[in-house]
Amino acid sequence: MRAPAPQTWIGLERGQIAALLGAGEPGYRTNQVFEALHSRNVESWDQATALPKSLRQRLDGLLALGRLERLQRFDSADGTARYLLRLPLDGRTVEAVLMPEPGRDTICISTQVGCAVDCKFCLTALMGLERNLTAGEIVGQVLHLMRAHSLDARSSRVNVVMMGMGEPLLNLANVLAATRILADEHGAGLSPRRITLSTSGIIPGIEEMGRAEVRPKLAVSLNASTQEQRRELMPITRKYRLTELLQACRAFPLRPWERLTFEYVLLAGVNDSDADARRVVRLLANLKCKVNLIALNPGPGIPFRTPAPERVASFQRILRRSLLCFIRQPRGRDIYAACGQLKRITQVKTADARRTE
Repeated sequence: MRAPAPQTWIGLERGQIAALLGAGEPGYRTNQVFEALHSRNVESWDQATALPKSLRQRLDGLLALGRLERLQRFDSADGTARYLLRLPLDGRTVEAVLMPEPGRDTICISTQVGCAVDCKFCLTALMGLERNLTAGEIVGQVLHLMRAHSLDARSSRVNVVMMGMGEPLLNLANVLAATRILADEHGAGLSPRRITLSTSGIIPGIEEMGRAEVRPKLAVSLNASTQEQRRELMPITRKYRLTELLQACRAFPLRPWERLTFEYVLLAGVNDSDADARRVVRLLANLKCKVNLIALNPGPGIPFRTPAPERVASFQRILRRSLLCFIRQPRGRDIYAACGQLKRITQVKTADARRTE
């Protein structure tokens, strides 16, 4: 499913900007426009004071700027903020999340409106897929949250994770274009070490992403210890089998500083036994990787339970004998901002959550 044709300045790369400016402008104007959009994060061309007024007026008439509009913001008791954002091209909405931590901030963004993969433990899957996002709509989420929280990737640690709505590898061209802009020193200025893409296991996308000159780190949602178990939880496994997925992971060209990440959502009584843990150790043997364990974040319509903390700890102990393994602490559960909870829920009935509009 394609995104609408790009019709905004935000999300354009230098070559596209140069083509729109035309031969009448000096070459350095391209960089100035690119920086105003993606580094200075201007809200209107009036703020791009390095550009002549006549050029600013012309830019305004060529394309819309493409900033996303905040419809709602939900604030969690733990400091997490979930944003419902309106897209400029057709008014559809997506969600992005800001998770502040001591010494760093993490922005979780969407790559599609909804999701087609249908993982059985994920609220986003209940939406289905509406469309892909453009590169500008992906970048625009990061710009919106960085401005809202006064973040600067050049002076503080800002992580971006493509783990919100959607399967990024089913929108790879736009995801890679957005990554190039976010990682550009004249753009948002993020290090590629701080951009991560999470996939359900689209093998052709993993292979294509591995060939990209500029790309995020790779995280794979494993969530099961056998082919049969994974097929029940993640129907995409019927097409991309677990053994083939792990082969693709072993062939993935890691950079010297890089590890693969495997994410494992623990479902009580389903995939959280000690035997499951031992099978995961065997599956990931000889892979340069780490494992993040995620106790299920519950939601309406999800037919699974969250395992007890001692069950999660037991699972981790087994994995830690052979693998780097961490327990990801839930963030923003009270406002439906945690992993697997994004479904544009606007009625949050909890005393710990606050909505701002």
